[in-house]
Amino acid sequence: MKIRFDTIDKKPKLYDVLIVGALIFGAVTALSIIGKGRYALPEVLLLDAFFIYAIVRLVIAFTGQLRYNPYSYNTIYYAGFALFLASVLVTYAFLTFNLMAKPELYSDSRAELIGKLLGSARNYMFFSAPFVLFFSAALCISNISLIRHERFRFVNVLGIILSVLLVGGEVFLFTYDMFASGSQREVMMHDLFVNLFAAVYLYFECMIIGAIIANIIVVKYEPDKDKDFLMILGCGLRKDGTPTPLLRGRCDRALAFYKKQKEETGRELVFITSGGQGENEVNSESLAMKNYLLEKGVPEERIIEEDGSTDTFENMKNSKAKIEALCGDVRNAKVAFATTNYHVFRSGLFARRVKMRAVGMGAKTKWYFWPNAAVREFVGLLTAHRLKQAIILGSMIAFYVVLTLVAYR
Repeated sequence: MKIRFDTIDKKPKLYDVLIVGALIFGAVTALSIIGKGRYALPEVLLLDAFFIYAIVRLVIAFTGQLRYNPYSYNTIYYAGFALFLASVLVTYAFLTFNLMAKPELYSDSRAELIGKLLGSARNYMFFSAPFVLFFSAALCISNISLIRHERFRFVNVLGIILSVLLVGGEVFLFTYDMFASGSQREVMMHDLFVNLFAAVYLYFECMIIGAIIANIIVVKYEPDKDKDFLMILGCGLRKDGTPTPLLRGRCDRALAFYKKQKEETGRELVFITSGGQGENEVNSESLAMKNYLLEKGVPEERIIEEDGSTDTFENMKNSKAKIEALCGDVRNAKVAFATTNYHVFRSGLFARRVKMRAVGMGAKTKWYFWPNAAVREFVGLLTAHRLKQAIILGSMIAFYVVLTLVAYR
């Protein structure tokens, strides 16, 4: 069954997961104190139940977020951290089986229980290592091909840089974690550093995986054929003022939707060509797109120029103003936007930031171009909503610090 975007008005909440988690961990602590850590099967079963519950709730919240607003950081977090919790569940499932089969092997079950939770970030790095290697190799191959086609520039090696950071992080952690000696305090400080490093790596890896999943979903989504306005986002021109292949791809994707909507429903829409004139451009991106649409047979009265924007946020903000000038309130209009596949998710974020429920569609691009461009988009995601990201990352760091201190106490 196809999940339809923007079909509910209530944002999914996960407060119940926090409440259930607090109750479960309180019960686990109480049982551990009563049992003096000798036999932790009840505690492990409780944690198994909690992780299953949390994963199910994250999946439900993920689908609900798509129906409420797919272009959200929550979409990324729900997808990325559901996979992380699945890896934690696997480790505790093995512990549960071993406790039931050979309880005599665990003289201190409580230490084993805490150890599994403390090592959850490191374990996730181990489980995801094959993905990291494959993903990094694919990025390097695409970047090498990109450099061969479009010459060496710093922006054309972002994929290689990310690959080195990902693989280097894995190698460093597993190499460094093998050597721990000295006093108990020195070993504790070693483990504290390892756990903090793994927590930070975990956060960014969950962000990467979540962003990949979110962007695939929004790119594959085909908007309903009921649109009143279709924005085409600009992205640079040739020296003669005509669209680049990348911009023509966006225009062609919009034209294909326009024709299909007209054939299936008979409903007309209005194009908004959005993009200003750069310093080295002979005319605006908006005019270049308008001329291209006219050449393809689109009536001039079906095209509105928005030629004052300099970035994606202004594309959305200024286009919204054009729509409101015609229909009074953007909520009275059904809006879509066309851009390149790697750019759909972040463009949707900007649309929602200006309070406009626009649905995106992505144009295909050359195989060697989009991975590196997707890395640029990911960097853009990291630079936005810094407070929200700082709270989540800070909470993860605090959790692993406290758990490390508890383990060594």
